Amino acid sequence: MIQKLLIANRGEIACRIMRTARAMGIATVAVYSDADAKALHVRSADEAVHIGPSPAAESYLVGAKIIAAAKQTGADAIHPGYGFLSENADFAQAVLDAGLIWVGPKPSSIRAMGLKDAAKARMIEAGVPVTPGYLGSDQSLERLTTEAEAIGYPVLIKAVAGGGGKGMRKVDAPADFAASLESCRREAKASFGNDEVLLEKWITSPRHIEVQVFGDSHGNVVHLFERDCSLQRRHQKVIEEAPAPGMDAATREAICAAAVRAAKAVDYEGAGTIEFIADASDGLRADRIFFMEMNTRLQVEHPVTEEITGVDLVEWQLRVASGEPLPKQQGELSINGHAIEARLYAEDPAKGFLPSPGRVDRLLFDYRARVESGVEEGDAVSNFYDPMIAKVICHGVDREAARTDLVRWLDNSYVGPVRTNKAFLHACLSLPAFAEAALDTGLIEREETGLTAVSEPSALVLKTAGARFRRDWLDWTGWDSRPFKEGVFGFRLNAPARRTVALHLDGQRFEADAHAGDTSTGLCSNYEPDGTIIVTEAGQSYFFSTSPDVANGQASAADGAIIAPMPGKVIAVDVAEGQTVTAGQRLMVLEAMKMEHALTAPFDGVVEGLTVSAGAQVQVDAVLVTVVPASEKLHPSP
Repeated sequence: MIQKLLIANRGEIACRIMRTARAMGIATVAVYSDADAKALHVRSADEAVHIGPSPAAESYLVGAKIIAAAKQTGADAIHPGYGFLSENADFAQAVLDAGLIWVGPKPSSIRAMGLKDAAKARMIEAGVPVTPGYLGSDQSLERLTTEAEAIGYPVLIKAVAGGGGKGMRKVDAPADFAASLESCRREAKASFGNDEVLLEKWITSPRHIEVQVFGDSHGNVVHLFERDCSLQRRHQKVIEEAPAPGMDAATREAICAAAVRAAKAVDYEGAGTIEFIADASDGLRADRIFFMEMNTRLQVEHPVTEEITGVDLVEWQLRVASGEPLPKQQGELSINGHAIEARLYAEDPAKGFLPSPGRVDRLLFDYRARVESGVEEGDAVSNFYDPMIAKVICHGVDREAARTDLVRWLDNSYVGPVRTNKAFLHACLSLPAFAEAALDTGLIEREETGLTAVSEPSALVLKTAGARFRRDWLDWTGWDSRPFKEGVFGFRLNAPARRTVALHLDGQRFEADAHAGDTSTGLCSNYEPDGTIIVTEAGQSYFFSTSPDVANGQASAADGAIIAPMPGKVIAVDVAEGQTVTAGQRLMVLEAMKMEHALTAPFDGVVEGLTVSAGAQVQVDAVLVTVVPASEKLHPSP
């Protein structure tokens, strides 16, 4: 058995792996960059080794530094988690060549499934159904355009390397193909170092179904049933569940058997996921489910599988990597209940899901759920990495029980002052289509406007804030009158105690009654020592301040000034000084947190004050360019 394990990762997955290792009596080693020096995974490990500067390319993605850290600490095994180097066959081989145990599949298996075109060809040989498309080596624009026409629009362009929704573009019409291909290739090159693509027929009613597989070095391969990851935004999973709703026994048997064949075709060992796309226009049917790709690692959403099977997949990984056979055979595995996972991110849905890095000053998680997190109160969400705060998993006797428990968790938990997608998750789980399991991967896109709308605090929210103020602040201070200086109702000795408190939220002023009446409104609320009152309704947390001096105002640039929404790198500039542009026209592309963000013209006008060029590193709120309204150019001020 492994004695000391180095986790070549960070955040919640590093913490999760450490928990199982500790339970198995295995010592743990963390690695960290400058940005993560005080991170939870570093504090949780038995030992920690600094491996470089904050950018992942100079720390977490440098295999030689990680292997050196293992040698330095006497670790005998390396677990890559997910992301970073987890599917890098060269790194896996380097670990083995260094005489260490690699907690993952053999390098040859990673290579076999690492490129989507080669993987699909191998799956065809193994009798696994695949989506119609083009897998050829001719990558010219002319050939790809011709193949797209032959497949029929809409088509999907996909990078042959990588995953996670990067390097993927849906193209609806021939006129859009060339531009989409260029963007896809650029993103794929930046993310994976490989700009080759394949083409697939776009499935019009798609559901994303994946099967957890596990193999050992003794020739055993089993499946642990399926997960449904159809609720996505721009190919990024938002909510995952297991088992897949609407999956009958015959279809489950067919898809899971195909997944096992796929794993055996590459002599697979360890944890892996076979991903399928299902044409759900007529429900889930075995003859309408097609292989997409294999993830040769542990998945972000693995906890839902653990919840319905009672299996600790990380423990299985460590045992298999140590040479043991699988702890259970296929006949010993079964489904118990239903589990749903939501990914809680530091991002602002109202602003196009832009990441919201910063210090997490307030964090309260409802205890009635499984929470996997790499963040504690007082920690910071770094702008260098994925902005995940936590994964929240609820398990129930059936799907509705799990769904309602997760909704309740979102109502009774809060994080701040960083913006989060908590209200967005609540809205997704509350959609009638989701509740009824009428799922497809386009559901969020169709409903996004309503899902991301920011609500003004309701009368009930204000009542709750006033009641919380009355119950906690007034009781604590003995009716000190200082917070009432902005608006006080007078009172007489024999009158009901009723006063008004001024509350501030994002630069707006609200008034709420702080009275001695009923303080039970059914909403989660809390009063903080700095005078902040937090109230949550429908997953949205309102952080009210009793002083305008500490209210959470949002800075804004002057009209027409295009500012950097986050720190990042300018990877493309599409305009020049003095150029005339139209509303919505792309001005430049900013790459941040491994994603591309297009910055567009707010109205018709002329470009002035272009301050950056491609390759420039910019800080948040930096003015990058200004668009002057066309009317002002025609009629300049005297």
